[in-house]
Amino acid sequence: MSSFKIEGGHRLAGQITPQGAKNEALQVLCAVLLTDEPVRIVNIPDIADVNHQIRLLSDMGVAVEKNGPGDYTFQADHVNLDFLGSDEYLLCSARLRGSIMMLGPLLARFGRAVVSKPGGDKIGRRRVDTHFLGMQKLGAQFRYDAGRGLFDITADKLRGAYMLLDEASVTGTANIIMAAVLAEGTTTIYNAACEPYIQQLCRMLNAMGARIGGIASNLLTIEGVTRLHGTSHRILPDMIEVGSFIGMAAMCGDGILIKDVSYDDLGIIPYTFRRLGISVQHQGDDIYVPCHDHYEIESFIDGSFMTFSDAPWPGLTPDLLSVLLVVSTQAKGSVLIHQKMFESRLFFVDKLIDMGAQIILCDPHRAVVVGHDNQIRLRANRMTSPDIRAGIALLIAAMSADGISTISNIEQIDRGYEDIERRFNALGACITRMA
Repeated sequence: MSSFKIEGGHRLAGQITPQGAKNEALQVLCAVLLTDEPVRIVNIPDIADVNHQIRLLSDMGVAVEKNGPGDYTFQADHVNLDFLGSDEYLLCSARLRGSIMMLGPLLARFGRAVVSKPGGDKIGRRRVDTHFLGMQKLGAQFRYDAGRGLFDITADKLRGAYMLLDEASVTGTANIIMAAVLAEGTTTIYNAACEPYIQQLCRMLNAMGARIGGIASNLLTIEGVTRLHGTSHRILPDMIEVGSFIGMAAMCGDGILIKDVSYDDLGIIPYTFRRLGISVQHQGDDIYVPCHDHYEIESFIDGSFMTFSDAPWPGLTPDLLSVLLVVSTQAKGSVLIHQKMFESRLFFVDKLIDMGAQIILCDPHRAVVVGHDNQIRLRANRMTSPDIRAGIALLIAAMSADGISTISNIEQIDRGYEDIERRFNALGACITRMA
C-alpha cells in the first residue's frame, strides 16, 4: 500500500489543466462494444479505473491501439464471449464499478451479458436495480448466481419500451441507452440522468448512427437501428477535477489558473464555490482563482443557514461535497453539508477533526462545519484515504496544514486523479510518494 508524505504550508501558484473526465471515459469505453468498426477516443485520463477498463476490454478480445498519450483506437470485431463466464473476467469486473456498463452494449449486440456484482468506492449502498429493471423493460431476462456472485442476462431480441426510471441513475441511464440504440422500435426513458457525460455519450452514439433525441433533458427518445459504425470522440475535461482544483486554489493558492475547463459544462459548480466566498473568475474557457486570505460563507436571502446538498444534474454533484467540506473549514461562517445519496461518504471527517477542524457529524448524511476564517491552521496528521473524493479532500487539507502529514491507501486517489503529486508539485506543493 503506497502513501503520500505532504509537507504543508507551501503556497501554490501557476496553471494546471484538468484531465479527461473519468466518468465519461468509463461510459464511452463500454460503447465501443456496440460496433465492429474502429472507434477512436481522445483525452482519455491515465488513471487506475480507466486503465483497468481498457485492460478488461483487451482481455475480452477488443483490439486496443494506443496512438499517443490519452489517444486510443478500439475495434470490437473479435469479442470472445466465452471469456465473459471465466473466473478471470468476474474477478476483473468485480474490482471496477464501471464494468457494469458493459451490460447494455453486450446484451444489445450479442444477446447475452455476464456481470459480477460491481466494485468501486465503499461509500454505502449503491443499487443496480435501475440497470436491470431497464433491461427487463427492453425484454431481457436475468438470473443471479449467488455462489459465484454474478448476473447472467439474456435476450433473444430487445424491443423498445417506455420506462420511468426509479432514480436518475447516471450509470443506469447510460446502460439503458446503450442497450436501446440497437433495440427494435422506439424506447422512451423518463427521469433519465442528463449530466454532461450522458450528453457526450449520446452525441458519440449519434455520430455512430444512433437516433437519440432529447439530449440534455430527462426525457430521451431512442429509435433503434440495426447497426452502428465507427467514429472519433473527444472526452470532456473532468468537472470533479476542476472543482477539486478550485478548492485547492482557495486553501493553498497564491493565484491559480485552471486551463481549458469547458466552462459551460460545469453547471452549478463555480456558483457553489462563490457561495463559500471564493472568487472564481471566468476567463474565456479558463478559471482563475486568486489568493484568498479570507473568504466568507453566504447566507440564504432570508438569512438562514447555508446548506450544500447533492442532487441529480443540474444540481450539485455528490463527488464534490468532500472538497467543499474541507474548504469550509477555513471559511468565515458555518455551513451544513448534506450528503443525500451515500450514507458513508462523510465518515472521513473524523480525520479532519483530528487536524483541528470544527465539524459536527450529525448523522451519516449531515455535517456542520464551523469555519476558522484562516485564524487557526489545520494540524498535520496521519490519515488513510477511504475513497477517491475523500482522498483528494484530505490531500488538500494536508497541503494547507502546519507540519508533515501522511496519507496511506493512496491507490484510491490514483483511481480518479492522474499523476496528482507531480501536477501539484509543479505548482509549488511538496508531496512525496512512498511505497
